[in-house]
Amino acid sequence: MSGFSTIIPLAYLASAVLFILGIKRLSHPDTAAGGNRLAAIGMLLAVIATLLESGLDYTWIIVGVAVGGLIGAVMARTVKMTAMPEMVAVFNGFGGAASGLVAVGEYLRVSGSETLAIDSGVSIMAGTLIGAVTFSGSMIAFGKLQGFVTGNAISNPLVKFSAGILLGFAVVLAVYLVGFESNLVFYWSLIAAALILGVLFVIPIGGADMPVVVALLNSYSGLAAASAGFVLENNALIISGALVGASGLILTGIMCRAMNRSLANVLFSAFGTGSATAGRAADGDRVATPIEAEDSAMVLGYASQVIFVPGYGLAVAQAQHRVRELADLLTERGVSVRYCVHPVAGRMPGHMNVLLAEANVPYEQLCEPEDVNPDMENIDVAVVVGANDVVNPLARDDPSSPIGGMPIIETDRAKTCIVIKRSLSVGYAGIDNPLFYLRNNRMFFGDASDALASITEEVKQL
Repeated sequence: MSGFSTIIPLAYLASAVLFILGIKRLSHPDTAAGGNRLAAIGMLLAVIATLLESGLDYTWIIVGVAVGGLIGAVMARTVKMTAMPEMVAVFNGFGGAASGLVAVGEYLRVSGSETLAIDSGVSIMAGTLIGAVTFSGSMIAFGKLQGFVTGNAISNPLVKFSAGILLGFAVVLAVYLVGFESNLVFYWSLIAAALILGVLFVIPIGGADMPVVVALLNSYSGLAAASAGFVLENNALIISGALVGASGLILTGIMCRAMNRSLANVLFSAFGTGSATAGRAADGDRVATPIEAEDSAMVLGYASQVIFVPGYGLAVAQAQHRVRELADLLTERGVSVRYCVHPVAGRMPGHMNVLLAEANVPYEQLCEPEDVNPDMENIDVAVVVGANDVVNPLARDDPSSPIGGMPIIETDRAKTCIVIKRSLSVGYAGIDNPLFYLRNNRMFFGDASDALASITEEVKQL
C-alpha cells in the first residue's frame, strides 16, 4: 500500500479540481453536459481512490453498487421530467441518510470509550443531526410535492415552539455525548429528536416556498456529506460536501432575492395561509374575459413580438413540447418569440428551465424578468401558461399583500395578455390575481397542453 500513499492524495486533488470545473461548466447550457461528465469522472476517481486506500472487503460494496446502480438506472429512465422536483427531494433525503448512517456507524464503533475525542465527536454529532434532519425534512418535502402531504402552510405557533424545544434538546444531548460520556440511549434519543425536527422544520412551509426549501435541503445534504468526510478523514468527501453545501446556500439566497423575502421569512412566516378565496368569472365590477383558440391564433399569428411565461401549470400538463411547437410555428411566420422564466416558477430551482430544455427550446430565446419588463409595453402578446403568483400585479402595486415587493413578470403591461389556466383559482400565495380581470387580458380556460395544441392548429390555418 506504500505506493498508494502518494497517488491517493493526488487522486483526491484531481477529483476536487474536476468537481470545481464541472460546477463552473454547469453555468451555461452549451457546456453543462460536459461539466456533468467532468464532475462524474471526478466522483468516480474519488470512489476508486477511497476503495484502494481502505483495503475493504468488496463483496457487499459490489452488491450495493449493483443494486443502487439498477435502482438509479430505472429511475433515470422512468421518472418524468415533470417529477424532477420530487426526485431531487428524494435524492437530498438519501444523501442526508447516507451521511447520517456513516456517523451512526462510527459512533457505534467508538462508543465503548468513556468519552469521544472532541474533533471526531463533533463531526459525528454534526453528521448525525444534519443527516437526520435532511432525511426526514426531504421526505416531507417529497410528500408535499407529490401531494400526499398537505401543501398548505401551517401557522400554528405550537409547531414552531416544539421545533425550538427539540433543537435545544438535540444540541444538549450532542454536547453531553461529546463532553461527558458515551450513552447509546441518549444517542438514539438524539437521532429521534433530529428526525422529528426535520418534519417540524418543513411541514409548516407552504407549496409556494418549495423551491427555497429544496435548495436549502440540498445545502444540508452537502453539509452532512462534509461532516461524514471529517468522520472518515476523507478529503474528497469533505471537498465535495462543502461544494454542495456552499452552492445550495447560494442558490437559496438567489431564490429568496427572487421573492424579495428573507430566509427567516420563508421558514417561519407560513406564507400562503391567507384567507383569500378562489376567484370567480365575475366578482362585482370585475369580469374575466374568456377567449377561444381561433381568436387566440389570430392575435398571435399577426403579432410582432410574443413572450411565453411558463408556470407550474405547464409542468402539470406536460405542455413544454406543445409550447415549443407553437413558438416554432410563430417564428416561421416572422414573429419574434421569447420565453421569460421567473426564478421561482415551478416547484424547484430551475424547474421551468429543465422542462424547456427537455423540449429543446433554444437557450437564446430564454430571458429573465429584468430583461423583458422594461420593454413590456412593446410586447404584442404575453402568453402566461399556468403561472399565477409570478405575474400577479399585487406584488408591485400592494406592499401589504403577502407577495408585496416580490419581483414579477409584468405581463399586465403588455398590449395583450392571454392566460392559459384551468380556472380562476388562487395560486400558492392564497390571493386572487387582478391580472385576470384587466381589459387587456383574456382567459383561455383548460388544460395547457390541449389549449396550446388547439391554438397551434388554428395558427396553421391562417
